[in-house]
Amino acid sequence: MKLALLLLLSALALFPVALTVTNALMSEREIAHHYGALDGEDAVDAEDADAAAMPTERVSIRWIPERVTLKPFAEVLLLQSKFLNLFWNSVRLALPILIGQTAIGTLAGYAFAKLAFPGRDGLFFVYLLTMLMPFQVTLVPNYLIADRLGLLQTYGAIIWPGVFAAFGVFLMRQFTAGIPDPYLEAARIDGAGHFRAFRHIVLPIVKPGMTALALLLFADNWNMVEQPLLFITEPFRQPLSVYLARINEGARGVAFASSTLYMTPMVLLFLYGEDQLVEGIQRSGIKG
Repeated sequence: MKLALLLLLSALALFPVALTVTNALMSEREIAHHYGALDGEDAVDAEDADAAAMPTERVSIRWIPERVTLKPFAEVLLLQSKFLNLFWNSVRLALPILIGQTAIGTLAGYAFAKLAFPGRDGLFFVYLLTMLMPFQVTLVPNYLIADRLGLLQTYGAIIWPGVFAAFGVFLMRQFTAGIPDPYLEAARIDGAGHFRAFRHIVLPIVKPGMTALALLLFADNWNMVEQPLLFITEPFRQPLSVYLARINEGARGVAFASSTLYMTPMVLLFLYGEDQLVEGIQRSGIKG
């Protein structure tokens, strides 16, 4: 029973992904025939009019293309420069946040978990409070601070709050807390300082947690929408997540191809780091 339920949930989750990929391999004529009823299309491009069947009066989901074509991908990658420009905008935003928050979260997580200093528990409680706040609540303070610092209309207005977000510190603190204290005590007896113990003992153990954090951060920041809409108003500097729905200019084949290309990096990263992601999340709950 549990297996059947899991298979059903997996099928429901994979349904839109599989449909997007298969429809990206269809011609614009075939897509117009099956999905033309979505906005009342009753005709197709003149060059395909003689070969196209009349659009159906209702939407009919099609899984297997009548004729596989890569024309939508060629149009997105070769004929439309906007897609690649916005794609690299997404990379410029996601990667610095991923690298910065992983590094800071790992260092701060070690400090909160293994170092004793005044106000440690109270400061960590403040971190937890910021995580409990709805994301939209922090947008206004971030906007005011970015305005005072002159960061509006720059990627720094998005990157810096992302780098110092509390999630990375929380996750890595939970993960680092699971390291047995005798490991670090033995290092101190051998004359190792905090940085040496962190480098040679902590880092090798917390690598799965760092990988899990990096994957989660990439997924979150690759799909960001609210921050770019608020902090960057210039369309050509916004990430692909904001303009994905408009990049096709009405051509559904291009929309399917753009969506397939957009989700490919995230799917590949999760397939590559699946084991580390599961291990990192599991081990992060060893100790509270």
